[in-house]
Amino acid sequence: MNKTIALVMIILGVVMLIWTGFTYTKKEKVIDAGPIQISADREKSVNWPPYIGGIVLIAGVVILITSKRSK
Repeated sequence: MNKTIALVMIILGVVMLIWTGFTYTKKEKVIDAGPIQISADREKSVNWPPYIGGIVLIAGVVILITSKRSK
């Protein structure tokens, strides 16, 4: 179980180091006046600092190493 968590954390850490965020589109109502509704597409972005990916990667490696030693 620990080995699986460690591998997921390592993969997630590498992905977070490569891609430091993503953008998605969300529909928002601009005007809602009875039968008239106008909506617009708004771009939203989610970003994280690259060092967070490094921390997750290192934590995954530490968990992997400690799980091998305990067996």
